[in-house]
Amino acid sequence: MSTAAFRVAILAFDDVEALDLAGPYEVFTTAARMHARQQPGTPPLFDVRCVARPATGEAVVRARAGLRIVPDGDFNDTAPADVLIVPGGVVDGAMRCPDTLAWIARAASAARVTASVCTGAFLLAASGVVRDGAVTTHWEDVDDLRTQFPQLDVRTDVRWVQHGGAGRLFTSAGISAGIDLSLHLVERLAGRALAERTARQMDTPWHPEPQERPNT
Repeated sequence: MSTAAFRVAILAFDDVEALDLAGPYEVFTTAARMHARQQPGTPPLFDVRCVARPATGEAVVRARAGLRIVPDGDFNDTAPADVLIVPGGVVDGAMRCPDTLAWIARAASAARVTASVCTGAFLLAASGVVRDGAVTTHWEDVDDLRTQFPQLDVRTDVRWVQHGGAGRLFTSAGISAGIDLSLHLVERLAGRALAERTARQMDTPWHPEPQERPNT
């Protein structure tokens, strides 16, 4: 059993966009490293794991561009997560998988925070985690998201958006926007100072509020 303050589960599936998964992974693991550096001897802050559906053969997920990812666990053996990250990519197969959608719904109901990156918003909608309200996704997929889920208010002017006022559900725009959102989640869970140290360590610019996207 992990002794970390927060368990982070990142969904992995075939044709996932590599940076949708790796960006949040890097943010939370870097934040954990920065926390340990500042407070040696304390329990880990984040325990980050990639989770995939149970495999019948080799437990390897192949990302959209061919990167091979070995998940840390599957839907059957992973403890409930405090933070659930649902990345995007080519999500058609995942949307047709009842086990994947059911796991997303279960994991989100138990999580303190759920967030999607890019076309991961389609999976949140298909699993019933988000049914209405403001969301965002990759700019190229906005029209498809509006068509498939017309009850959603799909925003095009932000890098990420909070769904509702409870602060439990977020969606981000495409790919690199997942890094921005993950830094925001670090701030929410562990404070502004750690988020800033994490961004600096990653050598990436970070703005605490959602930023308007450049024209596409």
